[in-house]
Amino acid sequence: MSVDWFGYVYAATVAAGGIMGYAKAGSIPSLGAGLAFGALLGYGAHLNSQDQPRPLLQLGTSLLLAGVMGTRWNRSGKLMPAGVVCMLSVAALVKNLVTYNRYLPLPTSTKGA
Repeated sequence: MSVDWFGYVYAATVAAGGIMGYAKAGSIPSLGAGLAFGALLGYGAHLNSQDQPRPLLQLGTSLLLAGVMGTRWNRSGKLMPAGVVCMLSVAALVKNLVTYNRYLPLPTSTKGA
């Protein structure tokens, strides 16, 4: 499997958003959440870059971010930053679902054996 460039860029974007939130508004929760989610997504991109990709960490983190930021985008109506992060998260979800379906085996049924 090749390097998960999208995953690394996504992780860096989330972390940079947290840093920007702190720099502009002095928001410590933005800094903490951005760095924590960025680190999780970066590690998830590393796992996706292995010979046997493991997309579940990035998939779960993207699902959580899509839900949280989608709710914030719906409530505020502002595209930046909630709308952009929500759209990136949905794109990451789709990419990870494709990876999951391509590389992880489906459970086999032992029914009737």
